[in-house]
Amino acid sequence: MHIAVLMLALMTVAGPAWAQATKPLKLVVLGDSLSAGLGLPAQQAFPAKLQKALQAKGIAVDMTNAGVSGDTSSGGRDRLDWSVPDGTEGVIVELGANDALRGIDPDLTRAALTDIVQRLKARKIPVMLCGMLAPPNYGAEYAKRFNSIYPDLGKKFDVPLYPFFLDGVAADAKLNQADGIHPTAEGVDIIVGHMMPTVEAFLRNISEQR
Repeated sequence: MHIAVLMLALMTVAGPAWAQATKPLKLVVLGDSLSAGLGLPAQQAFPAKLQKALQAKGIAVDMTNAGVSGDTSSGGRDRLDWSVPDGTEGVIVELGANDALRGIDPDLTRAALTDIVQRLKARKIPVMLCGMLAPPNYGAEYAKRFNSIYPDLGKKFDVPLYPFFLDGVAADAKLNQADGIHPTAEGVDIIVGHMMPTVEAFLRNISEQR
């Protein structure tokens, strides 16, 4: 009985069977200030907290924070090659918030994100998309054009999509910094918690293809 309990405890700590690799999965979070962690200590930014949450589940990852504050989707595309070095095994793309805030033509955002996904796929690097929603001040037509980008690309390229990066946090004053845009550390915790099932499925696929 005691041996069975001990074995169960060891299995729990060890994490899922697919995560039992000899080395951590090398991931890059390609994003803007939302993932860069503007206004937060580095260890409280989204990539660091996501890595810690995964490690707590026995999933070893080496997470690079390639978030640049102020970046648009086009900016992320322009720095793609040096932001995602050779040897990267997966990229979480979190871009588009600044496009929406500035009212950039959704066709330009769609083209930039399409290029990012295509170029990563050409390098045989798996991609996970984090969606964004347009603020209401640009009207329903703009929102319709912008909001459709992410589900369309997820379907077109058959890549996993987390529909809205700020789900559960947007517009909640308690979970955002004074600017009302960037999450607090508690807000980041909620984002990580909500996104974990999508990230785990993404990493499982990467691990199985190793």
